[in-house]
Order: sequence, then C-alpha cells, then structure tokens
Amino acid sequence: MEKFKGALVVGFLRLFAMLPWRAVGALGAGIGWLMWKLPNRSREIVRINLTHCFPELSPAEREKLVGRSLMDIGKTLTESACAWIWPPQKSLQYIREVEGMEVLEEALASGDGVVGITSHLGNWEVLNHFYCSYAKPIIFYRPPKLKAVDELLKKQRVQLGNRVAPSTPEGIISVIKEVKRGGCVGIPCDPEPDLGSGLFVPYLGTTALTSKFVPSLLARGKARGVFFHAVRLPDGSGYKVILEAAPADMYDKDMEVSVAALSRELARYVRDYPSQYMWTMKRFKKRPEGEAKWY
Repeated sequence: MEKFKGALVVGFLRLFAMLPWRAVGALGAGIGWLMWKLPNRSREIVRINLTHCFPELSPAEREKLVGRSLMDIGKTLTESACAWIWPPQKSLQYIREVEGMEVLEEALASGDGVVGITSHLGNWEVLNHFYCSYAKPIIFYRPPKLKAVDELLKKQRVQLGNRVAPSTPEGIISVIKEVKRGGCVGIPCDPEPDLGSGLFVPYLGTTALTSKFVPSLLARGKARGVFFHAVRLPDGSGYKVILEAAPADMYDKDMEVSVAALSRELARYVRDYPSQYMWTMKRFKKRPEGEAKWY
C-alpha cells in the first residue's frame, strides 16, 4: 500500500510539472480554495494557528487570511512539484528579483562557514536551487514518510552538486563538520524541535518552541548566518529572493538571547508575507508547562 501511495503521489507531481506556469499556479490556488471551503483537518490547523499568532485581527480578517493562506499553500505544492521534476535551470528562470545578493557574496568570500537560514515561507524548493547555484551546501531536511517521495527529493535536490542531510544524529554531525571546515549548509529553522533541543521564546502573538541548532552553530564562531527566502510575486510571474545577514544577537553565546533573535527574524518575515507561510504545520504542538494543547 505504501508503494502504491508513493507512486500515486509522484505521478501527480509529474503531472503538475507538465502544465504551463500560469496553469500550475491556478491549479494550486484551486486546490487551496477547496481546502478552505470543504471540511478538513488542515483548514482547522490553519485557523488554530492564525487565531493564536494574529490575535489583533478580527474574526472576518482572520478567515480571509485562512483562505489566502490555503490557496498559497496549494500554489506551493504545485510549484514545488515543478522544482522537483524540472531541470534546475528552468526553475531558476522564475526568480525575477534578488535583493541582498551582496550579503551572500560577502559571506562566501569570507572563508568562514556559511549557514543558510530559511523557513517554510514562499517556495523553499526554488530557493534550494538558487542557493546551490552559487555554493555546494549540505541541505538539512526532514525526510517525508513515503519512501518513493523521499527518494525523488533526495535525487532532485542534489542536481547542482550539493548534498542533503536528513534530520538524524548522523545528519546533524555532518552539518556541524561542514560548517567547521568552512563549508556551506542550508537549514529550515521553523520546524518544532524536541523539548531538549529548543527554547520557548516569543513568536508573533504567542510563544513557540524554537530550535537552538542554528544559534549554536553561529555561537561557535567562524560562521556567517544568512537568511534566505523566495517569496511569490503578487503578479504570479515568479519569485523574489531576499537575502539578509543574521543580526548580531544571533551570535550571542547566551542561548536565550540568540534563539529569541532567530524567532524574531522568522516572525518578521511571516508578518511581511503572512499568507505565504505553511500554516498547515502543527508548529505549536508543544506548549509551555501548564498551557493547554492547541491541537
């Protein structure tokens, strides 16, 4: 059954990648619209997350954001299928703007390790191709449950000569070693870590358990942190890549200070592009002691 499910998913991904670009976005938006209008667990997770993270919005404003978010998530699904199936250069054609390229160039020229920091905002698969077209990083990721999908992603994500490392002890060690030797890595920082690997810090209108991994890499010295995001342009023509240097607080050896700085930066991007975040993640499963569960 697992093989059948995997083959079915991969088949749909290949089908999406055969469509013209505008049709890819329209299909994704349609999938998201159906997720908004039909009862399903993903819609309820989005509603729960937005209620806690944007308490200042009225119920009507939040529900409108629920719909926009699900349609953007649908677009991310179909557009990511293209990034997985197409040759990388074809995906790179849809990066229409790059802001802050000098930040990456300076980090690469420094001789220090480069820690590429991102989150599940916009299209991180296109971003992977962008980063790997300038460097040969190790990309840190959580393997999907379906083996066929995992095998596809491992193959497609290394087309530009980079490597991937799963979120296992071995993968973590390989990332640490790469940074120590002055290499490049790419790490999505927003998945919820284990309790022992994170701290509860302010995030949007609430608190979130946030990983200590990236701040600990930067605190060791000899590493540059660079934020990467590829956000969808309003006209649907492609993406804008935004590069920014990690703020000084993220290099602080006090983990409370550095993790809070990481969370603050991630929250800033979400506030700038709220519908493009992957709100279907159960990002807040673990809560501070004494606080009720959300899901």
